[in-house]
Amino acid sequence: MKRTRKEFRWAISLVLGVCVGGAALAQQYPPAPNDGQYPPAQQQQQYPPPQYPQQQYPQPQDPQQYPQPQGQYPQSQYPPQGQYPPQGYPQPAYAPPPMSPQQLDQLIGPIALYPDGLLAQTLTASTYSNQIPDAAGWANQHAFLHGPALADAIRGDNLQFAPSVMALLPFPQTLNYMAQNMGWTQQLGNAVLAQRPDVMDAVQRLRAEAYQYGYLRDPQFGQYERVVYAGPGDIEIYPANPGFYYVPYYNPRVVFVAPRPGFAIRGIFGFGGGGVQIGAAFAPFGWGNVGFGWHDHAILIDNHPWARTWVNRGTYVHPYTAPYHGTPGPRVEEHRVERRDEHRDEHHDDRRDH
Repeated sequence: MKRTRKEFRWAISLVLGVCVGGAALAQQYPPAPNDGQYPPAQQQQQYPPPQYPQQQYPQPQDPQQYPQPQGQYPQSQYPPQGQYPPQGYPQPAYAPPPMSPQQLDQLIGPIALYPDGLLAQTLTASTYSNQIPDAAGWANQHAFLHGPALADAIRGDNLQFAPSVMALLPFPQTLNYMAQNMGWTQQLGNAVLAQRPDVMDAVQRLRAEAYQYGYLRDPQFGQYERVVYAGPGDIEIYPANPGFYYVPYYNPRVVFVAPRPGFAIRGIFGFGGGGVQIGAAFAPFGWGNVGFGWHDHAILIDNHPWARTWVNRGTYVHPYTAPYHGTPGPRVEEHRVERRDEHRDEHHDDRRDH
């Protein structure tokens, strides 16, 4: 009986020793790996979304979101002068990498169907992208002025913009689009300086597609713009009424793509209200004779090839026939800012007094 009790106590001690030893071993070695103990697999949303080229460019204009006609905005709706956010990037010291034809098509798409004169001024103005936000603010605040009155205000305020930028002051919508998409504007300006022939080829490539698919032969487009097919690589667009420029708004993802069978090509374009009359008063800003020499890849400003490039961009002075020279010194506001409703009130008072 005593032996049995000793054997029983010995067996219990042995079992306890094994348990304690196993626990000790368990603390000395990590448990076997399993799926629940590894970090969870990386999910797609943990990485930044891939950057596609189209995200670098402004979204196309929706016909339902066209800007209001020029000169009909209340003053309170204009962005204050010089308060556009600086959305561009510092100008690189070296020329940017060349853009592919596909990238250039996407870059040029929103403006490729502008009439030639306005397109030429837009391309050259984009090379002074740092001046665009301030110019857009001034144009917004003076959008009620037109023709010689606007040209006089430009001189009276002693504006110091480059002539290419001042040439767009009669077009607040165009300057607004450029100021609100400064990354796009700077890319466009860089491409004009570094790849002008490629930029002009992209314009003609896109125009050829829009012509082939029937969009440039749309009667609605023909009411405002005159399309001249002078041969491959030379499709020209002019104001239907000489001297009156209308800014076309369209969706590049529509007009440069073949329409589906049975699709009626109408209502594709918007023209943002009344035309902008450009006369002799704007000749000092390059509107004397403006356009393109398409086969020579030349931008013609005031009947002279515009030769500003990436290399000479800091020193180039264009040979304007009648150049504008601002007075050295700060900008001023010399002219009296009046609105049409003020004149209407005065006339109403005169009639009431009689």
